Amino acid sequence: MAVKTKRSTIYLDPDLHRALKLKSANTNRTISDIVNESLRISLREDEEDIRAFKERATEPNIPYDEFLAKLKADGKI
Repeated sequence: MAVKTKRSTIYLDPDLHRALKLKSANTNRTISDIVNESLRISLREDEEDIRAFKERATEPNIPYDEFLAKLKADGKI
């Protein structure tokens, strides 16, 4: 079964486009394949971050200045 794809126009920084073209040529992969893989990785990282935020949602908030004071009192900074 063929994978359905969607066509999209994106505008890339010229240096990023050149890097993509070079990577494509050096890896024998299409630019689309490289961009799709990069997007999948980025979205997976977002999913992991969201999961971590949800898991830690019930933890108490500690003010930054208090945390720094604790680190100093513990000799860690």
